Amino acid sequence: MPAPTAPSVRRLRSTARALRWLPEPESWLDVGTGDADFPEAARTFFPYTAFDGIDPTPRVLHAQAVERLEEGYRGALTDPHLAAHLRARYDVVSLLNRPADPGELRAALAVLRPGGHLLVESPDDPRPALESQGCAIVATSRRSAHIPPRLTPHVPADLLPVARALDHTASLLLSGTRFARTYRVIARKPLNPVAGRRSIPDAAVWDAVDTAVTGTQGTADVQETGTPDVQDTGVNDVQDTGVNDPSAPAPSAP
Repeated sequence: MPAPTAPSVRRLRSTARALRWLPEPESWLDVGTGDADFPEAARTFFPYTAFDGIDPTPRVLHAQAVERLEEGYRGALTDPHLAAHLRARYDVVSLLNRPADPGELRAALAVLRPGGHLLVESPDDPRPALESQGCAIVATSRRSAHIPPRLTPHVPADLLPVARALDHTASLLLSGTRFARTYRVIARKPLNPVAGRRSIPDAAVWDAVDTAVTGTQGTADVQETGTPDVQDTGVNDVQDTGVNDPSAPAPSAP
């Protein structure tokens, strides 16, 4: 059975080209990088960017050994210890050709610096989850997905180049239409972390990361735990307490 193949170099470069309007990032993390095909293709446009990668398979370590990556991390980005180690380290994080898992999106935002950019390609629309975290959606497009790895074992090796050519043509024809199967979204992390509201589960995740980094439990936002407004806790009106005014005339005798 032939091994699954990665998207074509042309497709990967097209994805990287979507961020060419940015100043050259200092650091970039590719999630699910595998053999680091995407960082290798993106280096065409960002030659001075340090590319790191994370993947659950040992391929990421090989990619580091052959210098396709500066640093390779084996594991999942949702691992609290790994997320704590990488927290606020990257200018760009890419999650390509994977479902838009809310937990993974939160972890990706955690390793982004404030004002950094998240590049997502997913069959699911990631915008609601990103906007709930206070992110600004910078760009959105639709495109045809690359040939899924689950289909490549069923495509004869001699027909695979033809299948890729047809897939690329379909991508150009269907891009931006409702028939395109993949969302491409670029989102910017807020400069002020409290701009994105946290739900109770999200706060627990962030506190776990804070504990791993500092050894102390993170504190809640001041606006959420601050003291009440003085006007809300002031003394009640005298008339409401039943205390008589000394200057008021005495009641007349019956």
